[in-house]
Amino acid sequence: MTPHGQDQPAQGYFDGATHRFPVRVYFEDTDLSGVVYHANYLRYMERARSDMLRVAGIDQRATIEAGGGAYAITEMAIRYRLPARLDDALLLVSRVIAARAASVVIHQTVRRGAELLTEATVTAALVGPDGRPRRQPAAWVDLFRRLAAQGDMPS
Repeated sequence: MTPHGQDQPAQGYFDGATHRFPVRVYFEDTDLSGVVYHANYLRYMERARSDMLRVAGIDQRATIEAGGGAYAITEMAIRYRLPARLDDALLLVSRVIAARAASVVIHQTVRRGAELLTEATVTAALVGPDGRPRRQPAAWVDLFRRLAAQGDMPS
């Protein structure tokens, strides 16, 4: 018998203004030497951002289905510092650093314990079905601005 909730997908959580999302490195993520292929960090970060929005109460699926648009990455600066390897337990930490009318800027890190492996600053813009930028719902912008302000406060 399994405990209630055990059969649910991994979910991240907020620790103050930061979103934390655990990831395990599987064989499919690596090259023949057991090192994570560089493009897979982008997949990990996408999962973490999507989970961050969901945990924050933003229903991307409903927005897409209602014709309200979807987020598209418009800019990313990434730095690879150390490699992740097969079976590593990673933690993706995401923090909103700015919110504008049509976009949000998120800083993300990939960590293995205390080690910083990769970090990126990502800009995601809300675009309509026509592919043109559109304003985010005011409640989303307010949420992002509150998270960004919390992240500015000293710990």
